[in-house]
Formats: sequence, C-alpha cells, structure tokens
Amino acid sequence: MIGLIIIIILFIVMGIFLINGKGSFLIAGYNTMSEEEKAKYDTVALCKFMGKMMFAFAFIMVFWLISEVYSIDWLLYVGIAIFIGLTVFMLIYMNTGNRFKK
Repeated sequence: MIGLIIIIILFIVMGIFLINGKGSFLIAGYNTMSEEEKAKYDTVALCKFMGKMMFAFAFIMVFWLISEVYSIDWLLYVGIAIFIGLTVFMLIYMNTGNRFKK
C-alpha cells in the first residue's frame, strides 16, 4: 500500500512537471529523437497532454488504493479496466491525426 501511495505521488509530481510544458525528456520515444525530428513536434502541447494523462493515471490508482484499504475486489478490476482503456486511448490518440506535429 505504501508503494502505491509513493507511485501516485510520483505520477502527480510528474504530471505537474509535464503540464507546465517541461519535462519532454521524460516522454519515451521523444527523448530518443534527433533534434531535427523534435523540431517537427509541438513539445509544449505534447507535454501538456502527457501531464493530463499522468493525473488521470494517478486518479485511477486511487481506485486501487481504495480497493486495497476496504477489500473491494470489483473496484480493483474496474480500475484496471479503466487503466488499460486509458492507455489504449492515449496510444491511439497520440499516434493518429498528427495532433502534435507543427
């Protein structure tokens, strides 16, 4: 339970960092691009989107924490389903439509 609380706090801190348009080095894939490739993307918009996703993931993890504290198994399963759904949404949203290209 303490480990989950630490992860939630870490996600919130990363979310605050990213929502301010900073921390692009934390985004997997983006941090390995060359400078020419990075110039093609709107870094601030990408960071803000990822910050919002960090907050959403932290909120979902609160379901897991509540499930553990009150021994409500179905809440854990709902949280996992929403977590997977949000991950799939995020991957599809980021990789279609050139939303973050300049």
